[in-house]
Amino acid sequence: MTGSFTRGLAAGAAGTVALNAVSYLDMALRGRPASTVPERVVDAVAARVGRDVPGRGAVRAHRRTALGALAGTANGLGVGVLASVVRSLGVRFPAPVGAVLAGAAATAVTDGAAAALGVTDPRTWSAGDLLADAVPHLAYGAAVQTVLEAAPVPRERAVGPARADLVLRSAVLGLATGSRSSLGFAGPILTASTRAGAPGGVTRKRQVFSGAGVVAELVADKQPGTSPRTEGAVLVPRLLAAAEGGGRLAARERSNGALPVVAGVVGALAGSYGGLGWRRWAAGRMPDLGAALVEDGVALALAAVACLPGRSRRHLTVIPGT
Repeated sequence: MTGSFTRGLAAGAAGTVALNAVSYLDMALRGRPASTVPERVVDAVAARVGRDVPGRGAVRAHRRTALGALAGTANGLGVGVLASVVRSLGVRFPAPVGAVLAGAAATAVTDGAAAALGVTDPRTWSAGDLLADAVPHLAYGAAVQTVLEAAPVPRERAVGPARADLVLRSAVLGLATGSRSSLGFAGPILTASTRAGAPGGVTRKRQVFSGAGVVAELVADKQPGTSPRTEGAVLVPRLLAAAEGGGRLAARERSNGALPVVAGVVGALAGSYGGLGWRRWAAGRMPDLGAALVEDGVALALAAVACLPGRSRRHLTVIPGT
């Protein structure tokens, strides 16, 4: 993990330099002013915590500018580390796709935070504004991807292509996760080997905690006032759980997790809206508890179908340099 972390910092630093260079080049060519969004984000955060940026006049303005720039640097480094860790875990996208995803992740963090704080709404931006935001972030993603590919960590070399059945099972696990989000991470853990050194192996203690998480969600789902699964605050963690599930299934088989992760997310989207559709269709036709229990059974069965195969499959050992 240390090697992956260090590589991520280097990738994030390279990406941040690329983003700033493209942004300043755009300012030089078009003569446009610098964005005030970072400073306004600083003000919004200060207001949320009940404090103000110290100083008056130019001193306060300089501090706001500096804090906004530091936040941008932290975002760039953080996304770089995240991309490196994900890649080291076996999720390796083709270079163009990886660059776009890294850039999109950095965009989501910056623009998402600004939107959540009420500083700006990207949906109201002009085409020129969107382009001025997208191009530097794409440059960021390209630089991050270049560094990640130039400095592979040792275990990345032992990852083979994902089999078709693995991708399909990841999608099935995603469907189950769309109904019960805990199955995304718990399914692969509960069915993993507890033998030391086994690919994707876990401890008994971790299996117990994962099983308890599933039981807790099965109970919580039956309580009144449960948030709809398609709300953003609920759907995003559900999709992340499905992505983790696909990645864990891939790690168990020492396979590239890119396609399994994507398949898991797509499956979770389908499962989330499909499960919601089932509950709405069942309303008035059967008791709510009965509909929920049927969904429980289907989700558990799908997770079992997805996670039980391949637990003891023999793996081909890849020796670097051969």
